Amino acid sequence: MDLQLEDKRALVTGATAGIGLAIARTLAKEGAAVAITGRSEDKLAAAAASIREAAAGARVTTVLADLALPGGAASVAEQAGDIDILVNNLGYYEGKPFAEITDEDWLRMFDLNVMSGVRLAREYFPRMLARATGRVIFVSSEVAAFTPPDMIHYGVSKSAQLAVARGLAELTRGTAVTVNSVLPAATRSEGIVDYLRQTAPRPGMTDAEIEAHFFASYRPSSLIARMIEADEVAAMVALLASPLGAATNGAAVRVEGGSYRSIL
Repeated sequence: MDLQLEDKRALVTGATAGIGLAIARTLAKEGAAVAITGRSEDKLAAAAASIREAAAGARVTTVLADLALPGGAASVAEQAGDIDILVNNLGYYEGKPFAEITDEDWLRMFDLNVMSGVRLAREYFPRMLARATGRVIFVSSEVAAFTPPDMIHYGVSKSAQLAVARGLAELTRGTAVTVNSVLPAATRSEGIVDYLRQTAPRPGMTDAEIEAHFFASYRPSSLIARMIEADEVAAMVALLASPLGAATNGAAVRVEGGSYRSIL
């Protein structure tokens, strides 16, 4: 399927690894010019090389910036220039007992997971409205729909992303601008594998056994009973970024293997 992205310019945050890198790679394969952000020149260079290797002739630029800082978004906008597609993927998670989550923990979580996207949307969303075309996509999480008790600050930050995205979508009426969120479940990466190893009930378990234990114990409602692959999330983001996804606006699109039991 041709996603009609040949003439589009995309910005993907937190794109040096994991879901962000997979999204940037997929968009580049579809012909979009892609700018990726990160805080390490070495990681940015490696990610750009990976994208060029996967997509012959890929147009990739790197943007060195810290989006957790108030001036980060303006720096990104200055370096990346104008865009058609904004993918707010930057974020992190951590498990922590509620009573041990400090004010600093809460503020850092919000700065990275919520305010980075808010600030970039503030830079780019008005321009999209002025042109009456564009895409804003927030990479949220399944936990936006149910707050996990072992990482409440993370769950709240992901719920906040949904609220921001829906509020922005309400401002797009009568234009070809769309704002959506994507809700992946646990997505395979080095970080999540390390995290799941901490849940192992006994030493010496293989990664496959640990994954099976996680889904049996913590996500028994998952219909696919496995981790999501980053490329599966990227495929959904690419569709929403495409002109073919124009009828989806203000939506929280689930890519979580059916773990959230709801018909809506």
